[in-house]
Amino acid sequence: MLHLPALRWGKPYESLEKQHVVHFDTGEPIAEVSQIGGGIVQRDMRSAGKARDALLDFSTDDLLEMCGKAARLFESETIPMGNGTQSVDEFIHQQSASTGLPEHMCRSNMAKNAFVLSNMPQILDCLTRGLDLAILSRGFGEEGRGVTVSFQSQTPILGAVLPNNSPGVHTLWLPAIPLQVGLALKPGSQEPWTPYRMVSAFIEAGVPAQAFGLYPGGHDAGGAIMSASPRSMIFGSAQTVQQHAGNPRVQAHGPGFSKILIGDDVVDQWPQFLDIMVESVLSNSGRSCINCSGIWASRHTREIAAALAEQIGPVDVTSPTDPEAKLAAFTVPAMATGTYAMVQQDLSETGVTDYTQQYGEKLIEKDRCAYLRPMVVHADSPDRAVAAKEYMFPFVSVVECPQAEMLKRIGPTLVGTVLTQDEKLVQAASGCVDIDRLNIGPIATNRLNWLQPHEGNIIEFLFRNRAYQTAPIAIAV
Repeated sequence: MLHLPALRWGKPYESLEKQHVVHFDTGEPIAEVSQIGGGIVQRDMRSAGKARDALLDFSTDDLLEMCGKAARLFESETIPMGNGTQSVDEFIHQQSASTGLPEHMCRSNMAKNAFVLSNMPQILDCLTRGLDLAILSRGFGEEGRGVTVSFQSQTPILGAVLPNNSPGVHTLWLPAIPLQVGLALKPGSQEPWTPYRMVSAFIEAGVPAQAFGLYPGGHDAGGAIMSASPRSMIFGSAQTVQQHAGNPRVQAHGPGFSKILIGDDVVDQWPQFLDIMVESVLSNSGRSCINCSGIWASRHTREIAAALAEQIGPVDVTSPTDPEAKLAAFTVPAMATGTYAMVQQDLSETGVTDYTQQYGEKLIEKDRCAYLRPMVVHADSPDRAVAAKEYMFPFVSVVECPQAEMLKRIGPTLVGTVLTQDEKLVQAASGCVDIDRLNIGPIATNRLNWLQPHEGNIIEFLFRNRAYQTAPIAIAV
């Protein structure tokens, strides 16, 4: 059986305690993964500086070239994996089997990660606004205006407690390596595949193995990474985000509550935007923070809900090998039943209507997994609790709200697509601090421009811009 050891700054480590990664539907073991406790993580974090030192032995240009090689290896080649090897098809099948994602979605997420890695020079050029990356490496340099600029690294490593729900989020930590910052990663228990394969591709491309720590394990392993890393990422629920709010050491990623807002000037033409709504809600089985969970308009909202329900309500469960499969399994059935119970509670509120009720049962339970089929609900006011909800399946609330109140009522919104030609609304949306990524015009919420920051600029997270002055020292003889 394939065994995935921990990686302790480049050195494989097989622990006595192991956990099986199993097929979500059959329970068949796919691999065994060594489990690391928090004590080992804390011990390793004492030598985290060596990870950055190993990367500083290479120029940023060298590391960017290695990123390009790693992208090709990751997406196209058979590479070392634990005590064996892994082909691309094996990666896709194993990831789908353990996460419940259809195989074509796994392939799409793989391409997304490879795209970011292969386009890293352009991405970093945009995120730094054209700054010479050697300045980040050296710590200071001339920007071109006769003034010395300085950027001080705030950490030798980036820690990350990684999720199980969508492999696409791994794009967020990839830039650390060309920025000469090491990685301490806790893989998700059901989705170890992307971090393991990406780290293997990096090493095969020439990046020093000492730059990487992979620490599969329980909550104590993740907690140790978070407490010992000067900068870390974590992915979780709204409660997780709230727990780390205001902590400059932590970049917390949770629900996106992404939305489409339809302006009064174009709402009468809403049918021409229906395809964008469907894509925004249904893509990646609704598992991403960039999936649309709310569509807001001042009128035609019941018509919009009915039309959207007609499009996605009939979507049903199919095999994960089906190239047209649109739904991912909940590999822990209790998560599906618990989620559906919360939805049922939302539907009991006055003013909330389920427009997908006519399309059959929504909770599909199997022996070892469960599915939730798409749901479209209508809320007659932003006051309804469902207007502020997000769930990990294709679920959207169509909310009736006057345009004048929308930006005051939408709350935190990772991606906001604003459909309008009204310049006043455009200006107001541009100034709305609740919207992180702003799309003006018919752009689906799931369509990201990777040359722009996602939930914070990683350069600003890992480096501090500071004053830096030099003067010659005259020594009297």
